[in-house]
Amino acid sequence: MKLCLINHSFKYELEKLIRIFLPFEKIEFYNTYVLEDNVAVTEISENKAKASLYLNNELFKNEILLNGFDEKTKELKLATALFNCFCEATGYISQWGLLTGVRPAKLWSRLKENMGENEAESYFKNELLVSNKKVELCKMTNAGEDKIISLSKPNSYSLYISIPFCPTRCSYCSFVSHSVDKAKKLIPEYVDKLCEEIKITSEIANKNYLKLETVYIGGGTPTAIDEYNLEKIMKTVLENFDLSNILEYTVEAGRPDTITAEKLMVIKKYGATRISINPQTMNDKVLEVIGRKHSAEQTVNSFNLARSLGFDNINMDLIAGLPTDNIESFKKTINKVLELNPESVTVHSLSFKRSSNLNFDDKIKSRNIDAEASLMVDFALETLTGNGILPYYMYRQSKTVGNLENVGYAKKGFECLYNVYIMDETHSILACGASAVSKLREPGGNFIDRIFNFKYPYEYIDRFDEIIARKDGINDFYNKYGV
Repeated sequence: MKLCLINHSFKYELEKLIRIFLPFEKIEFYNTYVLEDNVAVTEISENKAKASLYLNNELFKNEILLNGFDEKTKELKLATALFNCFCEATGYISQWGLLTGVRPAKLWSRLKENMGENEAESYFKNELLVSNKKVELCKMTNAGEDKIISLSKPNSYSLYISIPFCPTRCSYCSFVSHSVDKAKKLIPEYVDKLCEEIKITSEIANKNYLKLETVYIGGGTPTAIDEYNLEKIMKTVLENFDLSNILEYTVEAGRPDTITAEKLMVIKKYGATRISINPQTMNDKVLEVIGRKHSAEQTVNSFNLARSLGFDNINMDLIAGLPTDNIESFKKTINKVLELNPESVTVHSLSFKRSSNLNFDDKIKSRNIDAEASLMVDFALETLTGNGILPYYMYRQSKTVGNLENVGYAKKGFECLYNVYIMDETHSILACGASAVSKLREPGGNFIDRIFNFKYPYEYIDRFDEIIARKDGINDFYNKYGV
């Protein structure tokens, strides 16, 4: 697809909008007219926002009067004109309308605060063209988020710890993770370095009078490593951070085939209050297709094992739109999960992430799953809320089936605080481990800075001194902004 930008510079937003309709298409940019097939021409001219779309040898046009609007509104109107062309050409209307951002509920919250709920709703529906169904989802999610955000104080922060190892790599995954078999030799040294970084991070947090609110150990699959190394990490956290008043401590137990009683007892012993057991689907055939080496029965057994050991706050992750899955199979997955009675369920929509194996499978990418995936997320919303498991956080990703969303659902009082804090960017996240990113938020303000660790475990080990040197950036940040 060629995108022509005439008399304007709104490249970024228009590119994202095209990806709603053509998620895998390469987009080339021109500042002159290109008259051929597979071209979108966007133009600001004569107080009008004009869009022309040449697609499959047909021409579609739309224009909107501007009447002296500011630059931001001109961008919105030009996007609307192009959106209308694509809707007419493809017959597809995204339920999220023009919205391409990651955090729709955060936008809703800001608009509600600035203009009131009625005006915010009108803007979402009439200007951003968001469907009634998704506006209601924003409302429900925002209500849950607001309560959690209010718990955070100006000097609060969360601690994230990365364990980037998995038993195998799932076909949809793009996380920087290494199979345990291939990376086994790296794990002891990685854990040693990670423990050292955790200690140094605690010293920095104490020096800047920061108060720890939540801890999240993720990956990868943290339980892919043995109980000895898992205990070493969690013991280091306990010895270096005051956990007596934290609000939440999550460990992603992750894939059922990595969970053992010994690992769960370590997690329990060192203070975790919440775990996640993530089947993604309860259909064994779908599990095989996506490269998972466990069964639905193992998910049930791992869940029951965790319950028997006293875990009373368990999340389960699911994915709508997986290869070979369908609406009937997905319904069975939701119902089987409800039989287990978890405290929370996170429903992701399949995203074709850049470095995932699925992204290179043209057969999978070409299948028409959008409408069925939409039915899946609708069924999840209706069924989970009907069972008292309500939406409390949401985010979106590019190249997602049906341009859909990821939603966290929870019973009242079991919402994952960390999920909200990182998605809303409520407070600073101090992060340790390979591919971890510390996100520093100005106390009482909106400025955000980031400090990146190296992505891969071998880089993390080999260039560890550089990572520790970068940690001084946290001190510099709080010296400038205070707490």
